[in-house]
Amino acid sequence: MKITTSTTPILVLIAGVMGLSGCSATVVKPEGSYAVRQKLTALQADPAMTNRAVLPVQQATTAVVTAEQPTKDKALAIYRVKLADKKVDIAKAVAQTSYLEDQYKSLGQQQADARLNSRTQEADAARYDAKLARQDATTAQAESEMARQQALELEREISELNAKQTERGWVVTLGDVLFDTGRAELKDASRTNLSKLSAFLTRYPERTVKIEGHTDSVGSSDSNQGLSERRANSVRRYLENQGIASNRLNASGLGEHSPVTDNDTASSRQQNRRVEVIIANTTAAAL
Repeated sequence: MKITTSTTPILVLIAGVMGLSGCSATVVKPEGSYAVRQKLTALQADPAMTNRAVLPVQQATTAVVTAEQPTKDKALAIYRVKLADKKVDIAKAVAQTSYLEDQYKSLGQQQADARLNSRTQEADAARYDAKLARQDATTAQAESEMARQQALELEREISELNAKQTERGWVVTLGDVLFDTGRAELKDASRTNLSKLSAFLTRYPERTVKIEGHTDSVGSSDSNQGLSERRANSVRRYLENQGIASNRLNASGLGEHSPVTDNDTASSRQQNRRVEVIIANTTAAAL
């Protein structure tokens, strides 16, 4: 029996977790980015303040622009919005601190003691706020560097798995070399590749997984369906035995009905005999 279908388009990974792309669905600006933009606009509307914090305002502007970029990774979108909001607050605090410190310096000796004491207290408070702002800036920079390192690590691990980004998520294709012909038991040699997949899933426990078995068109449709299901479940059981929670895994067989190429040659049939592991893009992806 021979069935030919079109191949799901796939795109190569472009730039890790902070810039995933390739999905055909319409994307919108992340939730919360509009409110952060309004805060920044309100700050920029007062040049007397923004001129006192030129660099922090530039950094806040860059962070807001980044936060407004559409992304399918929900966790990354939330982080960008929070970081942008924090940088806007820092810019505002730096500007206000500069203003209060200038006010303090402008006080003359002729001013009344009461007023001087009041302004001194304001200046002390401003310096304290500036200290907090610098601490926040240091924390934000550390968080930004951590996020960059995590994105690089994710990119490296995805590369080791030979995963490809699709609209369904990251797809890891396991060829029929995992199994003997007509069998569903995992071969010992296959466990090396599966151990890398298990390690990845352990490191990112928020991601759910679909495991899909596929066959070529040789043999009956019923036998191919059963074989594809058994092979998918073999991979699922292996991952469960490695400590991956069963509620993160969904195994199914598609038999011969979703080939990646025709079944006219031995080489093409080998490509169709596979198990695909689809790692969800976001925590919201449902099984």
